[in-house]
Amino acid sequence: MAQKAIREYDAKSILAKHWDKYFPNFSYAYETVLVQNGSELEEAAKSSSWLKEKALVAKPDMLFGKRGKNDLVLFRDAKPGDVSLEKAVSWIDEKSSTPQSVYFSFDGDTPVGEPKTDMLTHFIVEPFTPHSQEEEYYISATCVGDDDMLYMSAEGGMEVEEGWDDKVTEVVFKITDTEEEIAERIKANVPADVADKDKEAFAEFAIGFFKAYRDLNFAYLEINPFVMQGHKIELLDMVAKLDDTAGFMMVEEWGDIEFPTGFGMEEKSPEVLAVEEADAKTGASLKLTILKPEARIWTMVAGGGASVVYADTIADLAGIEDLANYGEYSGGPTTGETKFYAETLLDLMTREKDPEGRGKVLIIGGAIANFTDVAKTFTGIIQAFENYADKMKEIGISVYVRRGGPNYEKGLKDIKEAADRLGIPIEVYGPETHMTDIIRMALEK
Repeated sequence: MAQKAIREYDAKSILAKHWDKYFPNFSYAYETVLVQNGSELEEAAKSSSWLKEKALVAKPDMLFGKRGKNDLVLFRDAKPGDVSLEKAVSWIDEKSSTPQSVYFSFDGDTPVGEPKTDMLTHFIVEPFTPHSQEEEYYISATCVGDDDMLYMSAEGGMEVEEGWDDKVTEVVFKITDTEEEIAERIKANVPADVADKDKEAFAEFAIGFFKAYRDLNFAYLEINPFVMQGHKIELLDMVAKLDDTAGFMMVEEWGDIEFPTGFGMEEKSPEVLAVEEADAKTGASLKLTILKPEARIWTMVAGGGASVVYADTIADLAGIEDLANYGEYSGGPTTGETKFYAETLLDLMTREKDPEGRGKVLIIGGAIANFTDVAKTFTGIIQAFENYADKMKEIGISVYVRRGGPNYEKGLKDIKEAADRLGIPIEVYGPETHMTDIIRMALEK
């Protein structure tokens, strides 16, 4: 499972889209907008009249928590009074105009560690929900090993984590548990502190929540807090991650989802974003992280476990400063998908020569495949070689291959013949050679 964080706005939008299916007896107004500045909020108010009519709450929506403790939630003025549209516009423009420092950890109200500083670029704006503390609840679900965990508490808000063991009820579910078994176990584990009059409604909401978490392929889903007033629900704060390996089959359910870069994180390159987009459209797995684009050793590894082994071996034998990338192609990608992935790597590799004048190395490795057709994927790599042969020779790229699995003999034969024909230095090995021996061979030469 590959977990990718999404904005609070998108998490609420996904639940709202499927609300009637999972929460048929509960109402949820879903009044929320995502803006980047005050002008966008003013424009949104032209079509969403509630922005002009209701008291508002505004906060950054950039994949970090503790927004209240960082004084980055606007819901009351310094003077008592509700936040109007005009005040929200002014606050968003103020916060987005200069870099903001954000602490990610707190000990009580005391910041821990060093803050990250970045620009605030996205804000979520919603109506303020009057409620009592007794109407706030906590719920979350995530995957732990092979099981799913549901966490429930009668107390929501910023302090729930600090008294986790005393306040939160944990329930474990196997992947084989039926819907009936899940429902019965949730009903039996409703937190004791939930008021008697609300226990039945809380259980019903929790059952729908957990089903939505599973059906919609969330990897993590937290609402802290949600307000329950009878059968009226308000989702005050949400954190969510999606299992992006399910993206190709969840297009309709998720809608036009974005996996943004978090606050204080380096922006992703166009190449990484392109690979992520391709990955979302396939049942295979295409992953790419660029570590040091000017480095001389690049990897094209089949399999997530193998990619870790190759990266560790390169770091041990050559030093981490020589490793340019980390990633994988696996799960039976098509010839076209493999060609795209290989061309992305070759494009990055051939942009500049090694600063010390050394040749560069492309490691095409992996364990022994179970079902991936090696010949089919190698056909995609060969097509990429044909398009980049001149640049590869100009930069001085040598290729080392080790692969096993279905049709591996044909795949190795084809790629060796193609590289020889194109004048690209290559060494090719099958499963008789240790998986990482090609790294040692490459470095020795």
